[in-house]
Amino acid sequence: MFFNVVDKITISQSSKKHFPKYKSYSRPFSVIFAEYHLVFIMQFCDLNRQYEAYRDEIDEAVHSVISSSSFINGKEIELLETELAQYCGAKHAIACSSGTDALLLAMMAYGLQPGDEVICPAFSFFASASMISFLNGIPVFVDVSPTNFTIDADKIEEKITLRTKGIIAVSLFGQCPDFEAINELAEKYGLWVIEDGAQSFGATYFGQKSCALTEVSTTSFFPAKPLGCYGDGGAVFTSNDELAHLIKQLRSHGQVQRYHHQRIGLNARMDTLQAAILRVKLKHFDEELFTRQTAAEAYTELLGDWVMTPVVNEGCMSSWAQYTIIVKNREKLRADLASKNIPTAVHYPIPLPAQEAFSHLAHPDEVFKVADLLSDTVLSLPMHGLISLNEVETVAKAIIESMQD
Repeated sequence: MFFNVVDKITISQSSKKHFPKYKSYSRPFSVIFAEYHLVFIMQFCDLNRQYEAYRDEIDEAVHSVISSSSFINGKEIELLETELAQYCGAKHAIACSSGTDALLLAMMAYGLQPGDEVICPAFSFFASASMISFLNGIPVFVDVSPTNFTIDADKIEEKITLRTKGIIAVSLFGQCPDFEAINELAEKYGLWVIEDGAQSFGATYFGQKSCALTEVSTTSFFPAKPLGCYGDGGAVFTSNDELAHLIKQLRSHGQVQRYHHQRIGLNARMDTLQAAILRVKLKHFDEELFTRQTAAEAYTELLGDWVMTPVVNEGCMSSWAQYTIIVKNREKLRADLASKNIPTAVHYPIPLPAQEAFSHLAHPDEVFKVADLLSDTVLSLPMHGLISLNEVETVAKAIIESMQD
């Protein structure tokens, strides 16, 4: 038997600044009644709770696509692309099959050739660096900032060579790197920049939305992302008409029209069902961002004296794909939290230069001090667009109790 329990969230001044239309916020969460006791099962990212909140809208959207039988290139694709572009402030959004394929399409559009070097962060998910290698390019790793964990803009220039063609700057855990400095460097050396915004859709950098901060940007709609579908999905963003036209061709076998192929491309289309689901979720997205922001502020206030909490750079707003702390004895804390049924995750346990797939690129004298430290100490806490303050307080209390042992 399920009951709804409503948690009323008090809004901070910071949240009011970023989300002025939300003056208060209430969300139901599920508890299980067993033997006359309320037992709450916490989720790291509660997609079921989200589905229950939007069930009628999502079911109607899915039913509409099935009824139309327009599973590929249905009308929902173009509608979603228009809405995504408007949201980010880019001229074009090109929906595709995943965030990884979005990166691949972006680099193919830029004409990356075998042996070309692309600078990327040493601490991130595998996709950004792996797609460089997939195209037979060479990922050149740069250490990351010790405060917000994104690529350290001050360390990029020393890695630029005559073979460098571009920079992939990952907006990690929901926060953008220093794009002003990165874009200035790129202009100085004639390089392209791709923002890998797989985790940062909805974030801002000095008032501009993530995915509109570089000539070409990408994002992911993996289910657990801030804006996620019910499978794999992604998008490429650009305001360059020629690049948009090229990326659309590359997305669908290099076609200019059906069965007329100008170039070799991919089958990287998004399914219409995923587009329909994303359109529903996009309507509620700012409300969920507000909840993430409020939860993150609560975590920071409660845990600031006990662990190293995330630092959001001045002028930035994170979309809080993850709330990731730094702790010395991570495995003990994970075990203590797990004993209280509190889920956690480690993003990421191995720096990219240490991955076996990149072992051929290793240089004995090259070190990535921050990336190595983060891999040993980061821990991500429950965070999603419908999380309650009660849950945040429960997690924080358990962490403090573990630290006091």
